[in-house]
Amino acid sequence: MRQKIRAVLIASALLWFVFPVQAQGQRRGPPVQLPEGIGQELVQAHCTSCHRLNQIANSWGYTREGWEELFSSMVALPSDQAELVAGYLATHYPVRPAPEAVKIPGKTNVSIKEWVLPSLGSRPHDPLAAADGSVWWTGQWSSVLGRLDPETGVMKEHPLPPDSGPHGLAEDAMGNVWFTGISQNYIGKLNPATGEVTQYPVSKEGARGPHTPIFDQTGTLWFTLQSGMVGRLVPETGAMTIVSTPSDNTYPYGIVVNSVGVPWYVDFRGNRLGSVDPKTMEIREYALPNPEARPRRIAITPDDVLWYSDYARGYLGRFDPATGDVQEWPSPGGSESQPYGIAAVGSIVWYSESAVRPNTLVRFDTETESFQTWVIPSGGGVVRNMMATSTGDLVLACSGVNRVALVEVSDN
Repeated sequence: MRQKIRAVLIASALLWFVFPVQAQGQRRGPPVQLPEGIGQELVQAHCTSCHRLNQIANSWGYTREGWEELFSSMVALPSDQAELVAGYLATHYPVRPAPEAVKIPGKTNVSIKEWVLPSLGSRPHDPLAAADGSVWWTGQWSSVLGRLDPETGVMKEHPLPPDSGPHGLAEDAMGNVWFTGISQNYIGKLNPATGEVTQYPVSKEGARGPHTPIFDQTGTLWFTLQSGMVGRLVPETGAMTIVSTPSDNTYPYGIVVNSVGVPWYVDFRGNRLGSVDPKTMEIREYALPNPEARPRRIAITPDDVLWYSDYARGYLGRFDPATGDVQEWPSPGGSESQPYGIAAVGSIVWYSESAVRPNTLVRFDTETESFQTWVIPSGGGVVRNMMATSTGDLVLACSGVNRVALVEVSDN
């Protein structure tokens, strides 16, 4: 059953964003006791409104200027309060040793341009390179979908039903933007011209957390779910089918579709990939050689070879479905670099290392097996996903620093 909702309740969406539930910031892990000092109460009051204090205590730390730039992307404070907060954080949480970005030169040039999003603290999760050249993002913490015109810098946000927690994005042939409402367990379709949102509830028993969506060549939408399942939605009828993976305790995460319409996904909770028969929805799993592998995102090159970011081990992996062969390369940033968002342009694989300071953009030439890297100007703040544009450039969602980025690529 479909539920159509006019996404015009701007006041409600803003109230949810400005006054989120206090418990949301402290719901996991032991509570953190902030050190005493001038500015402590301000940090306690403002920072716990949307995240846990252990994200501060366990961070790599920043300079005074770095802290101010970071929290200014989350909340707008009066200048006197901002001074106190920045001073407190820099004093008690200064820069600490951390895995540093490894810079590898090469012949390719990139230009990285970033935009701070209108809703502070939005935490963009996934980007979308739309057919008209615009860049979209999911504002997961503010429950909005945003659109950027990179030519003019003009941005517009479309409010969604409160607490939708939009996660992944996909565009259909008519320009509608589809998303996964991970917090409210639905698949959504936004009509950009009218702002109308159509909801397709995930109603199968035990199914929860619709995650990453992608369209196949016929216009059918496929999506992964956090509950160890993969789903299929036929937009024309609204028919939704969800199946469980053969293995228990799985977490289907990134997903792609190959040249003949077969969806492939990676399991972030195990050392495996899976394929889905597009007609029967039978899932076949393929184990990776290393039991510690935890592939998080997946890309596909024109030869239908699959590439994955092994988040847990710090590797880039290659899986050939035709032969079952697996190859792996250590990521330049090392075993703790946590490769995450990934995309392919022709024979070039791009991804980001999310646990080096600053985050890096990595280029891997699959023909020469060579790496080249760049640092992301804002630091990246964990690039959870990226997507190639029709012209061979890239769009990124820089989650923790509340930005989206356009990477323009040129080869010498």
